[in-house]
Amino acid sequence: MALSLVSTAPARPARFDPRTKRRNAMIGKVHVGKKALSLDEDDYRQILIHETGKASLKDCSERELEMVLDRFRALGWKDLPRPAAKGVAQNPMARKARALWISLYHLGWARNRDEKALEAFAKRQIGCERLVWAKQSDGYKLIEALKKRAEIEGWAQTDASGNNLSPLKLNEGLCEAILAKLVKAGEARPDWTLNTAAWRLCGVELGADGPMNAEAYQTLAQQLGARLRAAGGAA
Repeated sequence: MALSLVSTAPARPARFDPRTKRRNAMIGKVHVGKKALSLDEDDYRQILIHETGKASLKDCSERELEMVLDRFRALGWKDLPRPAAKGVAQNPMARKARALWISLYHLGWARNRDEKALEAFAKRQIGCERLVWAKQSDGYKLIEALKKRAEIEGWAQTDASGNNLSPLKLNEGLCEAILAKLVKAGEARPDWTLNTAAWRLCGVELGADGPMNAEAYQTLAQQLGARLRAAGGAA
């Protein structure tokens, strides 16, 4: 009688795909944002189709999911604050560098807004692997490098006399610089003001809820930046 042989080779472990985990986390955030904004199904689908051209989250790329999240943020949704990761620098220099980096992401120059991308840039500029290890003098050099990049991208950091701009003027100027790139990408007309672009591209009426402040311009920059990336105008 023939005996069937059962393989004793160990089972292959399940393969962990960090991209799948990251994408699933983003999809989860979209659902959280939808609920927090109290969007009905029609409004949610309209945003999804407008931002990505897709009718279902499962068909969206990570970049498209980030565009939906940017739209939610522009509508007032805020991500739950994450606890600071171990070893992530939280000194004033690092926070300033991080804010500049995210603004350069909205402006279309930085391809990725996360900390690893910023630290890769910092390593090229100051030779330091981690921001948490950077000396204050190195931090100053990094900030200046980021400001220089911002100027190259059309985002002024000082006024005509060379004085530092207020946070309000800085963020308004960021939106104007993104609009200039949207014009170059054919997504906006050269004669559009920032108010016109905000309404026609984002459905936002500037000043509708009171005078514009730095935070309101930051929110608009997120949304205009998402439109710029969708149009292929990013670096």
